[in-house]
Amino acid sequence: MNDHRSTALIVGVNGIVGSEIARRLAIRDDWDVHGLSRSAHELPPRVRPILGDLRDAQSLAPALKDVRPTHVFFTAWSRQENEAENIRVNRAMTRNLFETLAPAGTVRHAALMTGLKHYMGPFEAFGTGEMSETPFREESARLDVPNFYYAQEDELFAAAERDGFAWSVHRAHTVTGYAVGNAMNFALTLAVQGAIARETGTPLIFPGTELVWNHLTDISDSRVVAEQMIWASTTPGIGDEAWNVTNGEIFRWRWLWPRLADALGVDWEGPTSEPRPLVGQMTGKEGLWEEIADRYGLEERRLDRVASFWHTDSDLGVEVEVVADMTKSRLAGFDTYVGTERAFLDLFDRYEADGLVPARPHRA
Repeated sequence: MNDHRSTALIVGVNGIVGSEIARRLAIRDDWDVHGLSRSAHELPPRVRPILGDLRDAQSLAPALKDVRPTHVFFTAWSRQENEAENIRVNRAMTRNLFETLAPAGTVRHAALMTGLKHYMGPFEAFGTGEMSETPFREESARLDVPNFYYAQEDELFAAAERDGFAWSVHRAHTVTGYAVGNAMNFALTLAVQGAIARETGTPLIFPGTELVWNHLTDISDSRVVAEQMIWASTTPGIGDEAWNVTNGEIFRWRWLWPRLADALGVDWEGPTSEPRPLVGQMTGKEGLWEEIADRYGLEERRLDRVASFWHTDSDLGVEVEVVADMTKSRLAGFDTYVGTERAFLDLFDRYEADGLVPARPHRA
């Protein structure tokens, strides 16, 4: 193997962060890039697609038999009905991958993407039970609750010790980016909410709590997450660490929501004494979205393929402050920043250009 070249295996290459890592590495001459996913998907030039199911260990060996990755970027997970199943399935997925790669012995670094549920508890108790103190810091002890992020980490740690590679864990918050059919795409969900509000002549209603509306918070753009995962994987001397990853900007939704509503061409409403979840707001809107898709020639007629209402509700519906500390990354030399408002506006433009949502009237 040429010591000056690296080989990436991006696990979950169709996803919101995996696809961004692929786009960034594919344009570099010193990387060979492979993207693992369960289904075929258009990938950037120079990214070799690999079809395989992490839940099926038997399918991985033939899929990966010719791949000798030096760097693994693990951005995949599978949502289950409860946390016990989340743990069982996602633990097995992580173990299956690294056991399949172990015989080749080529992995030098593996980066795992998780999130702030590490500090706030799993879906079933997100922000409602024991949680770490804000701002969340990487050295905080694990919560004494079952959590599939912990199970993924444990499998990563065990594989790294067994096979002699370095690792990093990247804890993101409310990721925004470009992907379709992703289980947690906040920005596209908001763009869809705005399009439906325009069609129905209703305001963009904030679905969350008054506390979230008023308190400081942050967000993770997929470009920042991808940059940090590549940085941690390739910078000497910073292996075996966990890293928070956000845009670097702290804001309040009461400031940002009106600005995003204006960009989407609709009026807005802030929170009331009780949350107004998007799952409820959008109940029965599947047929309306099909009509919108047909009228404007959109690429996707299925509402659940372009919006993850449940996840947006989960993020905005808590009664606790949510903000992550980035000091550790800054002191280590990671200095990428993204303006959150600008990140949303850029994504809105891209969604429109690619026919995922209708063009806003003032930009038609």
